[in-house]
Amino acid sequence: MEQRILIVRLSAIGDVVLSTPVLCALRRAFPKAKLGWVVEPAGAQLLEGHPDLDDLIVLSKDTFRSVGDFYGAAKVIRRWQPTATIDLQGLTKSSLLAFASGAPLRCGFEKGDFDGRELSRWLNNRRIHPKSSHIVERGLELLQLLGVETTKIEYRLPEEDADSRFANSVVKNQCRDQPFAIVNVGAGWPSKIWPSDRYAAIARYLFSQWGLMTLVLWSGDEENMAAEAVVQQSDGCAELAPATSLKQLRSLIRRAKIFVGSDTGPMHLSVAVETPTVGMIGPMPIERVGPIGQQNRGVQCDTLPRSLKSQRKTDCKPMLSIQIEDVCNACGTILASSSKSAASNVVISSIGRAC
Repeated sequence: MEQRILIVRLSAIGDVVLSTPVLCALRRAFPKAKLGWVVEPAGAQLLEGHPDLDDLIVLSKDTFRSVGDFYGAAKVIRRWQPTATIDLQGLTKSSLLAFASGAPLRCGFEKGDFDGRELSRWLNNRRIHPKSSHIVERGLELLQLLGVETTKIEYRLPEEDADSRFANSVVKNQCRDQPFAIVNVGAGWPSKIWPSDRYAAIARYLFSQWGLMTLVLWSGDEENMAAEAVVQQSDGCAELAPATSLKQLRSLIRRAKIFVGSDTGPMHLSVAVETPTVGMIGPMPIERVGPIGQQNRGVQCDTLPRSLKSQRKTDCKPMLSIQIEDVCNACGTILASSSKSAASNVVISSIGRAC
């Protein structure tokens, strides 16, 4: 019987990115299996054209607003006939879709602070209590229920020609084909916002110490105002990035020398496309959502007590505890390491060895 494995991870953009290593691991383990993913429209943009994905089932955000809408979505998923589902979201809505799919094997998490919540631990019939802290590693542990043991982290996010042309045009026209940095001012929660004047200070540091102009990313009117404030306070060291789609953003970030931002979708996207990343972590545990990988640095100076977990979307104190010097030090560590690596490559090249 053909294996048909369906990933359920509906939102948000950052979480979809962080779940992509599960898709890659499934393809390595089951090269002949059919792999599908149930997702909402925003995250679907980043999964379109992924080389390891056979089918993408895109559900409206209104799927759970009426019985009729849910029934229609469940009918589509059931028609796909999965033999197993991987519930990476761990909520009632994700596990209910897995249950409605008719899959005989429904993999999910045991109850935890962030996983296996609501009704998911009853609707998923195979569960695991992962030992790892980071969301990427926890997702990979979930595959043990399918007999897959792996710690290899891959994202393999594609890049389309049109997005490459867009990014190359921005680099040529705004960065004059010179190495550049990116900062991202936005975030999904107020508690993950860092002040514009601090981002401006980072832009001045990156230019004065490393010769990098900074492109400031934004999305929507509110973030546009914050990004413009960064540019205005940067003393000419930053420029406003153009409006981008998620796919264009992915290509632009790929070309940056370094990325600086808080715990949000673009930061996780930067890690996924292997751009050296400084991630500022506010209310969430850094060991769960920090930028994973040796070339990246996570910065967290204060944490939110477990007793205040309900305030993690609004309590700004952990984010505001991160100082300009903390971020400059993280940037300097990454860029110094990159410079040493480049110097090493020059030496190797000069004696005729492949770099």
